[in-house]
Amino acid sequence: MTPVTETEARAHLVTYLSDAHAIEEQALVQMRRAPQIAGEPGLARIFREHEAETAEHERLIRGRLDAHDAEPSTVKELIMKAGGAAFALFARANPDTPGKLAAHAYSYEHLELASHELLARVADRAGDAQTAAVARAIAAQERAMGERIAARFDAAAMASLRDVAPEDVPAHVVTYLRDAHALETQAIALLEGGERIAGDDALAALMREHLEETRGHEHLVRERLAALDAKPSRVKDAALGLGGLNWGGFFAGHPDTPGKLAAFAYAFEHLEIAGYELLARVARIGADGATAETAERILADERRAARRVEALFDHAAEAALAARR
Repeated sequence: MTPVTETEARAHLVTYLSDAHAIEEQALVQMRRAPQIAGEPGLARIFREHEAETAEHERLIRGRLDAHDAEPSTVKELIMKAGGAAFALFARANPDTPGKLAAHAYSYEHLELASHELLARVADRAGDAQTAAVARAIAAQERAMGERIAARFDAAAMASLRDVAPEDVPAHVVTYLRDAHALETQAIALLEGGERIAGDDALAALMREHLEETRGHEHLVRERLAALDAKPSRVKDAALGLGGLNWGGFFAGHPDTPGKLAAFAYAFEHLEIAGYELLARVARIGADGATAETAERILADERRAARRVEALFDHAAEAALAARR
C-alpha cells in the first residue's frame, strides 16, 4: 500500500471531523438523558459530569470544522441524535436498566475513543497539528470516562437486581446468558461480513481469526444455557443477527470501510466486554460459579481482541485514506 500524501489526507479530513461531530452530538443526547434513568447514584453522577465534557468536545470539533470553513453534516446530525434518543428508550424499557445502560455507554465511549484516535491519525497525515491535538485530548477523556463506567459495573449489577428476590436470581442469570448469546450471534454476523468487506488484509485476518474464537464463545454460552435447562432466545438472536448483517451493508457503502470497521469493531468488543463483566457479577450473586467462570474465560478473549483492533488503528487510518483514492 503506497502511503497517502498530505494533500490526499487533507481532502478527507473534513469528512472525519464531520463524523466526529455527529458522534459527539449523539453522545450529548445520551448524556442528557442517562442520569434520569440510570437507577444507580454513582452512574448518574458520572453521566452528569461527562455531559459537560461532551459539550466541550462538541465545541472543540465544531471549532476545527470552522477552521476549515466547513459545517457539520445536517443529515449525520439528525441520524445520530435520533440514535441517542433510541438508546435512552432502549435502556429504560429494560427491567435491568442500570446494567444495560452501563454496558451500552461503555461501548459508546469506546466508539468515540476510536473515532477520535482515527481522526488524530488522519489529521497527522494532513499536516493539521491542531486538529490532531484536539482529537487526542478528547480521546483521552473518552478513555477515562470508559474507566469510570467500568468502575461502576459492581454497583450496576447490584442495582439491576435490587428488586429481585434471592431465589429468583438464577432466572436472571439465564436472561443475561441469553443476552450474551444474542451478542455472539451478532458478532458472528459482523465478523463474517467484516472479513469480506474489510478492504485491508491485516483487518480481514483479524476478523477471520476472531470469528473462530467467537464461534467458540457461542458454543460455550449455549452449553451454559443447556446446563441450566434453558435455550437461547430466538427473538434476540434473530434481531441481533439481522443487525449484524445490516451493519455489513452500512460499511460496504462507505469508501473508507477499513477505518469505520475498525472503530465499530472496537466499540462492539467493548459492548461484549461489558456484557460479560455484568454476566460474571450476576452469576456470582446467583452462586453460579460455572457461569461466572465461563464469562471470565470469554472476557479475556474479548479484551485481547479489543487490544488487537486498537493496535491496528494507525494501519486502518492509512488503509481508509488509500481506499478513497
